[in-house]
Amino acid sequence: MNIFADIGLHRSGLERLRIMMADGHLTGIEQTLGLRIVEVEEGRVVVEGAPGLHVYNPFGVAHGGFAATILDNACGYAAQSRMAPGQMCTTLELKVAYHKSMTKETGPVRAEGRIVSIGRRAAFTEAKLTDIAGKLYASATSSLMVVDA
Repeated sequence: MNIFADIGLHRSGLERLRIMMADGHLTGIEQTLGLRIVEVEEGRVVVEGAPGLHVYNPFGVAHGGFAATILDNACGYAAQSRMAPGQMCTTLELKVAYHKSMTKETGPVRAEGRIVSIGRRAAFTEAKLTDIAGKLYASATSSLMVVDA
């Protein structure tokens, strides 16, 4: 399933993301982890989710993969928001720093991804994962390759 192809690669990345958000289109990983896009603008995207029991590790806290995935989505979607029609991007590198563990009591968290810089072949983004009160749980930087779809 390629949601971007289904929506139409003739649209800009920003248009595709806005359609995904408005129509509730979710990728498989977003369905599995309970993530969704809640804000989209050029160069900035916010993805929201909640660290429920379904993402716990054996130590009784949310698995680091949950934070990494929501941060990767926010970073990738921030870059996608700047893609021209017929372009997409894919993560080359993701570096995650874990600041505080999450549990179901943490409640909803939001990953805000932003473009740091973008060129013809590469994009660089960053994201912060916070709770509703603004407490920082994780942060990430990402390098992405721009490709023709």
